[in-house]
Amino acid sequence: MTNPARLFLSTLRHYPGRTAFGVLFVLAILLMQAAQAQTFSVIHYFSGGDDGGFSTAGLTMDRAGRLYGTAAGGGSFAGQYCPDGCGVVFRLVQAPAGWVVEPLYVFQGDDPAKGLSPYAPITFGPDGNLYGTTMSGGNPRCYAGCGTVFRLTPPASACKNALCPWTETVIHTFGSGSDGTAPLYGALLFDAAGNIYGTTTAGGAYNRGTVYELTPSQGGWTETILHSFAGAGDGSSPWSSLIFDQQGNLYGTALSGGDLSCDFSQGCGTVFELSPSGSGWTETTLYTFEMNTDVGFNPEGWLLFDGSGNLYGTVPAGGTHQGSVYELQPSGGSWTASPLAQFMGNGGPVAGLTMDASGNLYGTTAASGAYYHGSVFKLAKQGGTWQLTTLHSFDVEGHEGDELHGGVLRDAHGNLFGTASQGGSGPCVHGCGSIWEITP
Repeated sequence: MTNPARLFLSTLRHYPGRTAFGVLFVLAILLMQAAQAQTFSVIHYFSGGDDGGFSTAGLTMDRAGRLYGTAAGGGSFAGQYCPDGCGVVFRLVQAPAGWVVEPLYVFQGDDPAKGLSPYAPITFGPDGNLYGTTMSGGNPRCYAGCGTVFRLTPPASACKNALCPWTETVIHTFGSGSDGTAPLYGALLFDAAGNIYGTTTAGGAYNRGTVYELTPSQGGWTETILHSFAGAGDGSSPWSSLIFDQQGNLYGTALSGGDLSCDFSQGCGTVFELSPSGSGWTETTLYTFEMNTDVGFNPEGWLLFDGSGNLYGTVPAGGTHQGSVYELQPSGGSWTASPLAQFMGNGGPVAGLTMDASGNLYGTTAASGAYYHGSVFKLAKQGGTWQLTTLHSFDVEGHEGDELHGGVLRDAHGNLFGTASQGGSGPCVHGCGSIWEITP
């Protein structure tokens, strides 16, 4: 729980010219936030070593309650393409004395063909193995490699210590030309048949990103490009994950493209749908973000469906303040967007949202919050309106963490978990980041 005395001292330190009434008013707000907050704790500080550093992905949990994640930096090897380390896949196991980090695989810069710098979350495959992507490494056609899709397999026999590495297999290497390059924050998505779907931020027919499918075939995997983004009407540079609806259509966001008024004519971004047909997949732009609206622009995070078929997402910029949570509702063959919450600070929500059984939404902001180091928030619908509650603002010094690029993982007990990509401790320039927990 946040300490009210600490909040008061922080208020005095950061607002030294304010009147006593003004300070008391701010303190009252902070005390209200503290009363609403749950118990926050940092369960791991990344060191930049084999436990990793700069984790942007958020976490995944298995049935035993163990946490899995990736770190884009750290590891035992630093080389030409990754001077701060080439990245790690890790697991956290809860022990009587707390959470223990187990490095499962450390990416090696002296063998870039196996991939470098995993930015995306880990996905559990139907075979029980772990799957993920690296932004670089693989095909040397790109400067640092065009990226990979990998599988991690546990050891065949039980390990005698916690540092027994898993076996990595690269199941696809990007960079043959039009097949896409540089997968970023998007987790891989499996369908019922075991096919994999994902996005790349670049490459494709127009070098503006792709949606791809990997199909298991004769012991290997065959890639099919489902859509190459062209930039203007359909969007450009999808950064995040895809989701299915009940009919098997794919939905996602593109960071740019669409309305070209944003970001030096790069575009404000889109929401898209891909529908399977006899001749392939058909792309439809459901919504085009614009600069001068309350919704905001340049979506980086994934989408989320509710039980009524409405879509929810986030944008880190624009709107009336600094990014928003938005809802898309189908209406007469089109989709209508409305902002549910607005954020202030240096950076709104980057990741997508998590929904509980009651329909409440949970998310993170990159650099908003009381001290502009990021926050964890909850949106609850009450009386037809959405009420925003800040569950935790990361501390003013950034000791708890900073720059939250991953989303919120919620377990069956209502505990929330996530990562901060910077802050904390370690030899990294801005801190190596942390893993945090909020308990009811």
